[in-house]
Amino acid sequence: MVAPIITVFGATGFLGQRIVRRLHEQGCAVRIASRHPSQARALFSTDDPRLRPIDGDIRSGQSVADAIAGARGVVNAVSLYIEHGKTTFHAVHVEGAQRVAVEARRLGVEQLVHISGIGADAQSRSSYIRSRGQGELAVRTAFPGAILIRPAVMFGPDDAFLTVILKLLQRLPAYPIFGNGSTKLQPAHVDDVAEAVARIVQRTERDPITLECGGPQVYTYRDLVRTVAREANLKPRLIPVPFGVWFALARAAALLPSPAITRNQVELMGVDTVASPDLPGLRDLGIAPQQLEETVRLALQRRSA
Repeated sequence: MVAPIITVFGATGFLGQRIVRRLHEQGCAVRIASRHPSQARALFSTDDPRLRPIDGDIRSGQSVADAIAGARGVVNAVSLYIEHGKTTFHAVHVEGAQRVAVEARRLGVEQLVHISGIGADAQSRSSYIRSRGQGELAVRTAFPGAILIRPAVMFGPDDAFLTVILKLLQRLPAYPIFGNGSTKLQPAHVDDVAEAVARIVQRTERDPITLECGGPQVYTYRDLVRTVAREANLKPRLIPVPFGVWFALARAAALLPSPAITRNQVELMGVDTVASPDLPGLRDLGIAPQQLEETVRLALQRRSA
């Protein structure tokens, strides 16, 4: 039996690399599409012919077409969190996503999975959130049967969310929180989201689906920080910091080569990111969401080993 070919754009990212591994484990031949194929080869260091790093730049129609040609399914897991020159949220999340969708439909791809995010809103004042929403609309217009996957904030080994909170709790005598900490989050384990993508891109049905991937529990940001602190046996003092101050810090940080905080991160922390009860989620695919607390415990064990 010939292995189905799936092209994954953004395959070297936090989520993308896990999607590649899940698809490979399930018997697919995966094209690891990246602007830096050498980085992909180093990341997946294997001679398995079912893992093929290729050039895949969503800014180029020809590059996208070459990466897609002959594939049964396509996953677009490309995301951008900090804008640089012409590499803007609109260029990546809207124009790039549309380019992938147009070529996928033209070349007869059976399934297209587009990774967006809970809270995506084409009318948002936030350029990041707005680009996510506009990207969804552009993808569905170009490829009406596209599957939209909206993860909540994702956690996992070496993430940029839970790991950062834990490090700051261990280093700071007082922990600054966004506003009064009442923003609601439903963090999902990155491996659960990757498993959902790997399962759904191989389905035979072609009807459009929007899937929201949230974890097993909804937290306020304040309670989430307290939960992480409790697992680490810490009792930090939580200091509410107005969003206006966070935005000012983000403006100042934007002048640095590698800002520790960005405006879009502050904007996201002002929006509830909870999966809708009216849309299918992880459990509808037979996936039991992993607990955040267990991931914290594993992170602490690795540090003490």
